[in-house]
Amino acid sequence: MEEMKSRKDVDVQYTWDLSDLFADDEAFAQAIEAARPKIKDFNKKYSGNLHNPTAAIKAIQEYKSILESLVPIGNYANLKLSSDQGDGNAQKLDSMASNISTYFNSESSFLTSELIQKEDAFLEEVKSEAPQFLHFIDELLKNKPYQLNPEVEKALASYSPVFDGPYSLYLKTKLLDIDFGTFNANGKEYPLSYLSFEGELEGHEDVEIRRNAFRAFSDTLSNYQHTAAGTYDLQLKQEKTISDLRGFDSVIDYLLHEQDVDQSLYHRQIDMIMSDLAPHMRRYARLLKRVHGLYEMKYEDLKVSLDPASEPEISVEDSRQYINDALKVMGDDYLNMVNRAYDERWIDFVKNKGKSTGAFCASPYGSHPFILISWTSLMTEVFVLAHELGHAGHFHNANREQNIFDARSSMYFVEAPSTMNEMLMANHLLENSEDPKFKRWVISSIISRTYYHNCVTHLLEAAYQREVYRKVDAKENISASDLNTLKRNVIEEFWGDDVSITEGAELTWMRQPHYYMGLYPYTYSAGLTIATAMSKRILNEGQPAVDDWLKVLKAGGTKTPVELAKMAGVDITTDQPLRDTIDYIGELVDELEQLTDQIEG
Repeated sequence: MEEMKSRKDVDVQYTWDLSDLFADDEAFAQAIEAARPKIKDFNKKYSGNLHNPTAAIKAIQEYKSILESLVPIGNYANLKLSSDQGDGNAQKLDSMASNISTYFNSESSFLTSELIQKEDAFLEEVKSEAPQFLHFIDELLKNKPYQLNPEVEKALASYSPVFDGPYSLYLKTKLLDIDFGTFNANGKEYPLSYLSFEGELEGHEDVEIRRNAFRAFSDTLSNYQHTAAGTYDLQLKQEKTISDLRGFDSVIDYLLHEQDVDQSLYHRQIDMIMSDLAPHMRRYARLLKRVHGLYEMKYEDLKVSLDPASEPEISVEDSRQYINDALKVMGDDYLNMVNRAYDERWIDFVKNKGKSTGAFCASPYGSHPFILISWTSLMTEVFVLAHELGHAGHFHNANREQNIFDARSSMYFVEAPSTMNEMLMANHLLENSEDPKFKRWVISSIISRTYYHNCVTHLLEAAYQREVYRKVDAKENISASDLNTLKRNVIEEFWGDDVSITEGAELTWMRQPHYYMGLYPYTYSAGLTIATAMSKRILNEGQPAVDDWLKVLKAGGTKTPVELAKMAGVDITTDQPLRDTIDYIGELVDELEQLTDQIEG
């Protein structure tokens, strides 16, 4: 476990190349300066002048053009900052991007306000004369009951950097202020950080290293819990205020409104997994305890691999072949996108101080995707990379096929293409090995990486988040103590008596940025439910199923989540796909138990 490098000291060939967005910071600044007069002219030209559908269509076209020019600005700044949150220059660029975005939102807010006030016949004529803006108008009509006075809308748009403040503050606390120092295990001292803990230490095969790292990590987190809770409370108050202003019955209704799903899909995803998946995952926990000879199965042992010795180490270069072999079923065009990601440096592999934790894929309209990952040379990273390339493949296709208004699908659906790729990777590895130990490692990776991460980690976040919003809707204040209690209750309910919930486990609410992104956590399990059904179709049907899936990816946001799933042959209006997914996880645990008996017997 090496000391974390500064960004300036990492190997450039394993960093992303942002020059496809802007050649340098000067070109970025020039783009901002060029945008400002266009925004001012747009407001002057069209505000109060949308007298007929022809004028409205011209205004929407110009709005679209300015919006497209701002996409690389926001992404360039955000990706620079994600590379190193402590970089003063990156912070400056991010502030510049935020300022121009706020100016645009404020000066263009009239467009939505004025169009929404028009008669339905006026808007229908716009759709008839400019069908490319059909979904833009439909989105306006969907939001019409919740639209506020134009001046209020403009004021809210002007305050957007303030509304983004809690998330920005959360990241600064997490990535810049918290110093985890070192910890001791087996008579040695080890450096500790967010990246080292989440990338290696929380799943380390040595029980003393793993548990001591957890203790040191949690003890340090606890020193910042009140600041973190205060930051989160600001986010909650902001969401509650806007929810009330716009006339929603609850914060949950407000946040689901944008996802185009109702509460029945939301609650089912949480309730069924809490009740029906928990028994299978408890069996998996008991298997981990047995295989590793643990006297007591603790919360901090849940991320350990079932068979660490069978997990191959893998280089960035070797990962390409695995990815290509697993995803070749998706066709040549898809694989071309994958190989360009390697060849043209779309991926940031390095580990450095200040880099954002976890992994993500940004897919700026008009450019190509950019993927952040911190490569640990463990085979599990191939699953992570396949996941992010799933996002890349989704929006690479959607961005090419749809206009900027229609490219992005609902948040409810967005994790389906990513988790789908994890399933394809697992299927490929299982098909190409007869070694029971490696097969056990692959299946345990499907459970611990794909299903645990998406259906347990994020789902427990969602169950906790739901309880938080219920308190918010009841106008109750939220303190660190409240958040700790809610999180511990959810974890204890899921794991029951099979896992000892160590002090500090409740602080995991401090680790996830998802709480600043609306009702995001539950969508991971929703996406994986669709992906599980779709991956089975591809295994059984081959090309016709692949063709259906590619059509879904290209559809972007032109369909609702229910309609997209239906295109893939999955009916998410019933509980059957989720029930099938949970049953499949149970079958995987059965197979792990049988393989373990075979290996040990």
